[in-house]
Amino acid sequence: MAKAVSIQIDGIEVQAEEGQNLVDAIRGAGVFIPSLCYYEHIQPPLGTCRVCTVLVNGKPTASCTATVKPGMKVVTQTKELEDVRKGMVEMLFAEGNHFCPACEKSGDCDLQGLGYRLGVTATRFPHLFVNRLIDYRPERMVIDHNRCIRCRRCVEEVRTDAGKAVFSFVNRGKDTEVAIDYKAETELTEAQALQAMHLCPVGAILVRGKSLARPVGERKYDQPEQGWEKEEGAIEVPTPKPGAPKKVVATTSLAGCFGCHMSLLDIDEELLDVIELVDFNKSPLTDIKEFSRRCDVGIVEGGCCNSENVEVLRAFREHCDMLIGVGECAIWGGLPAMRNFIPIEECLLEAYGRTTELEDSKVVIPKHEDLPELLDRVYGCQEIVRMDYFIPGCPPDARHIWKVLKHALFGQPYALTHEEFKYD
Repeated sequence: MAKAVSIQIDGIEVQAEEGQNLVDAIRGAGVFIPSLCYYEHIQPPLGTCRVCTVLVNGKPTASCTATVKPGMKVVTQTKELEDVRKGMVEMLFAEGNHFCPACEKSGDCDLQGLGYRLGVTATRFPHLFVNRLIDYRPERMVIDHNRCIRCRRCVEEVRTDAGKAVFSFVNRGKDTEVAIDYKAETELTEAQALQAMHLCPVGAILVRGKSLARPVGERKYDQPEQGWEKEEGAIEVPTPKPGAPKKVVATTSLAGCFGCHMSLLDIDEELLDVIELVDFNKSPLTDIKEFSRRCDVGIVEGGCCNSENVEVLRAFREHCDMLIGVGECAIWGGLPAMRNFIPIEECLLEAYGRTTELEDSKVVIPKHEDLPELLDRVYGCQEIVRMDYFIPGCPPDARHIWKVLKHALFGQPYALTHEEFKYD
């Protein structure tokens, strides 16, 4: 039987088994420690994501690679550690192509859930938009390399009845990817194939005809978890002070679908209380085309896909004291950024030529000084101008939007419910 020893976790002395994995010891003490690659039954630990980094005797260490030793001092919570973990998750989002609203795993994705838990609204790193292949060659599976975070779990766990590995790592460094043995894949039973699909934390492994998608509200990360604030009831609108000027808000929709504006209006009749305090200036909601005065807050939906989007966004930065990006498209490009993997010439040729069955030499691509010029790719708003705040979601929850607006306009503190903070 393992010997119980004393260690310190965040200054509190606890008992743990000598030689026990440090992640298990920390969690056993009731302390949250994030991880995307640690599984108790996989030994030695994979140690690939580094999201579980802590300080062990003052030294940064991936806790899944450490074991309990007598007298060790572990620190799990500092601003620097929280920033490191958040940065790791942000890099995974920026390096991969994670289009949450279009993903079968959305709501059950461990990367998504960790983003919620750590409060990731936008990444500090530019999205790479590397054009990765989706492998349709396996008989029953589809391997989407855009989503893979290289946790190595499938490599270690998925075996045929004969014990043959189905997945493996190939290449090195940033070019590392998961390869599949096509022959071994055919030897998996249906139950084994489904198990492979479900053990993938991000939906990179799919089984044809066996959708992962589940109704909103029934998914793993739709459920409230400890640490989230919980509020109920209607939005509380500040009482207007006699003679106080109304706050002025402007809105625009760039390369987006207008869904965030529709969400903005989803507070229903409570909007009647809001307009007692707020005037909308330039906005599709008012059909005011130009700024007529300075605005306290500008709300921007959508990213920038053409020259007009850039011009409008810069005008909003110039005329608004605070600029808030609303929705995934404003944050990093969102679904319109799916074209970022393809050269703009190829996009135009596909749209105006191949869909009409014309020969490439006879295709006429519209080009005129009155038409906005398409950019080489779709850009997030922060790549064009300085943004002050982002609200994630596709679209964001109406209450999330209005809580942030109340904070921006009136300085009111706010807390979000678990249901209000989503990427899809």
